[in-house]
Amino acid sequence: MADYDFTDQVALITGGGRGLGLAFAQALAQAGATVVIVARSESQLQNAAASIEQAGSRALAFAADVTDRVALERVVAEVERQLGYIDILVNSAGVLRAFGPVAEVDPDDWWREIEVNVRGTFLATRAVLPGMLARRQGRIINMASVAGLQALPAGSAYCLSKAAVIRFTESLALDHSEQGIQAFAIHPGNVRTAMLNYVAESDEVKQRAPIIQRWVQEMYQAGNDTPIDRSVELMLFLTSGKADALSGRYLDVDVDLDVVLQQIETIQRDDWYTLRLRTA
Repeated sequence: MADYDFTDQVALITGGGRGLGLAFAQALAQAGATVVIVARSESQLQNAAASIEQAGSRALAFAADVTDRVALERVVAEVERQLGYIDILVNSAGVLRAFGPVAEVDPDDWWREIEVNVRGTFLATRAVLPGMLARRQGRIINMASVAGLQALPAGSAYCLSKAAVIRFTESLALDHSEQGIQAFAIHPGNVRTAMLNYVAESDEVKQRAPIIQRWVQEMYQAGNDTPIDRSVELMLFLTSGKADALSGRYLDVDVDLDVVLQQIETIQRDDWYTLRLRTA
C-alpha cells in the first residue's frame, strides 16, 4: 500500500461484504481512504466493517440491494451527508448462478443475473455521478470479465451481462470524461471466491454447465487461479489516477499497465482494449 495514498478520499464498494469487494475495501482503507461497503447481507457487512476498523481505518456499512434504485440513492445521500462526496466507486457486486442452455435456463434466474450485474452497476454509478460531476472528479471501476469477450456454453446471462458492463464503461467515459470522470472495466482474474467455488462444487452447475465446472476444477487443480493480491493491485493502480489515459477501456489483470501506458498513442489511435466487431 506504500505506493498509494487515498487520504481524505471516500470510496464506495458494492458487494463489499466478502470476496473481491471486501479485499478492495480493505486495500483502499489501508491506503487511507474512508470506505463505504454495500451488500445485501447485514451480518457479512458488519463483520467486514469490523475487520476494516480493527485495522485502524474507518468504514461505514449499508445493507442494500444494488438493483434497488431508491435504496442506493438513499445510501449515497447518507454517505454524502456524513462524509461528503464520493471520490471512488468500485462496482464489485455480481452474481454467477444462471446456468444452462438458453432453452433450459430459468428465465427469472437469467434476468436476475442481468439485473445485478448490469442494472446494479448502472444504478450505483448513476447515484454517485451528481456528486462527482459537481467537483469534476471521480473514478469508477466496473467488474467485467473475460466472459464478456466470448460466449461460454450454458453461460449466456453472465457473458451478456459482462459484455454490457464493458460497453457501458466505454459509454460512461465518452459521456463524462471531459467533466473529470474516469471509468474502467476490469477482468480481475479467476479468484477463489465464494462465487467461483460455487461453480466448482455445485451439483446444480454439474448438471447444467458441466463444461464450465470442469474448467474451473482443472484450473484449481493446476493452481492457475488468480491470487487476490493481483486483482487488488490492478484496482489500486486504476483508482490512483496513474492510468487515466486508459479511461473507458477493458483491462485484464494479466496486463502490464506500465508497458501499456508506454503505448498510449497507439492504443488511442487504433482503439485497443475496446469491444469491436472483427470483420474480414
